[in-house]
Amino acid sequence: MIETRLLQQFVAVAEELHFNRAAERLHMAQPPLSQAIRKLESALGAPLFVRTNRSVALTPAGAAFLVTARSTLRALDEGVAQTRRVAQGIEGHLTLTFINIAPYAPLLRALRAFRSAWPGVSFTMVEATTQEQVVALEQGRADIGFMRTPGTSTPHLRMAALSSEPIVVAMPAGHRLEAAPTVALASLRDEAFVASPRTLGMGFHDQLIGLCQAAGFVPNIVQHGRQMQTLVALVAAGFGVALLPASVATDAREDVVFRPLQVEAPDEMARLDLFMAWNATRTSAIRDRLIHAVLDALSPP
Repeated sequence: MIETRLLQQFVAVAEELHFNRAAERLHMAQPPLSQAIRKLESALGAPLFVRTNRSVALTPAGAAFLVTARSTLRALDEGVAQTRRVAQGIEGHLTLTFINIAPYAPLLRALRAFRSAWPGVSFTMVEATTQEQVVALEQGRADIGFMRTPGTSTPHLRMAALSSEPIVVAMPAGHRLEAAPTVALASLRDEAFVASPRTLGMGFHDQLIGLCQAAGFVPNIVQHGRQMQTLVALVAAGFGVALLPASVATDAREDVVFRPLQVEAPDEMARLDLFMAWNATRTSAIRDRLIHAVLDALSPP
C-alpha cells in the first residue's frame, strides 16, 4: 500500500525536477524528501528519477507512474469533495417508493422544484404497495415512501400526513344507484365488492372493512386488484362496486360512475390520507432535505 503522502511528494519532485524546490513547495526539508522518494522507488521496485549533481530527470518508469499518481490524487480529491457534498445534502442518490401519486399535484410540484433546486441528486423511483414500501423502508432499500396508513406497527418509521381525501363508491354504468347524487353505504350491503388484498395494504383494507361494518354489514369481496386503476377496470367490467379514494374519480369514464358516500362512521374513517414515511434509524442529509422541502411546500400558507 503506497501512502497518499508519498504520491504527493513524488508529483512535486516530478513537476519541479529539483529536490530543493520540491521540498520548499511541500514545506519540508530536503533530506526527508529524498528518503521518501527512495522509499517509494523501493516499494515499486524501479527507479523513478535519474539523479546527477546538476539535474534530476524522470525515468520511463517515473514518467508512467506520474500519470498514475496524478490520476489517483485527482480521483481522491474528487471523492473527498463528493463525500462532503453528500454529507451536506447537496449531492447524492435517493430511492423513492410510492403508490399512484399522479393525482396529487402539490406533491408532484414539490418534487419537481426539489429536482430543479438540487440537480446533483439522482433518483430511483419504484411504484409499490403500502406494505411493500414499509418493508423496503425498514430494510434500507428505500429512503422515502409515499403511502396509505400501514395499519400495522412500524416502530422505526416516521410518518407525515400530506393530504386527505374522501372515499367514494365506484359503480358500473347503469347501476341501480347511478342517478343518486350520494350513496348510503348501507344500501350496498347486498353488492359484490372488488378491493385490494389486505396483504398489500392492511391499513387501507381494514379501513374499508370497518366502514362497511359501521354500516351494518361485511362486504362480499369477489375479486382483488393490486392497483386502483385495476379496481376501476373490474368495476367497469361489472364484477362489483369498489370503495376508492376520490382522486381516482378525476379521470372521467363512461363505463364507471363515482358517487360520494353517506356513512354512519366518524368522518376520519370516511377519508383516506396520503403519508410520507421514512426510517428514523437511518441518517441521510439529502433525504432530510427532501423531507423538509416536501413538508414546507405542502404546509398551509
